[in-house]
Amino acid sequence: MSPARHTPRPASEPAPSLEELEAQERRLVFRRFTYDDAWALGSLLVELARERQAPVAVDIHRGGQQLFHAALPGSTPDNDAWITRKRRVVERYGASSYLVGARFRAKGTTFEESSRLDPDAYAAHGGSFPIHVEHAGVIGAVTVSGLPQLEDHRLVVEALERFLDA
Repeated sequence: MSPARHTPRPASEPAPSLEELEAQERRLVFRRFTYDDAWALGSLLVELARERQAPVAVDIHRGGQQLFHAALPGSTPDNDAWITRKRRVVERYGASSYLVGARFRAKGTTFEESSRLDPDAYAAHGGSFPIHVEHAGVIGAVTVSGLPQLEDHRLVVEALERFLDA
């Protein structure tokens, strides 16, 4: 898969609304998700990140098993810790880590203040997205860490859109 060049969104572009985030989750659903799909999706994310010289780590988990992991130049062990914390949010809530954080913010609070979960174990920051399979539900997560949270989220969404449209 050789994706077309991506033009980064302007930094001033507003964050997506709750409705837009929820629509992403309804739209980005797999018919199935295999080991080969994990490799292809992870490889696509790495390709997109390399094009942008993004200092990220990429991770795909399914059912408690890591199926894909890559650390690109400029990423650090901290990115792996963020991946774990963001992925736990997806596993617990069945929604993207960015959407979970946005839902708390929409209520006038933060995830850290109101979730009653250990912030050393859970982070509702953008970059982890559920792997949702038709008739099965959420079976895993694809996660990126290394950019500002909205950029992490958008990178994962872009890769999922390209992968599912192919």
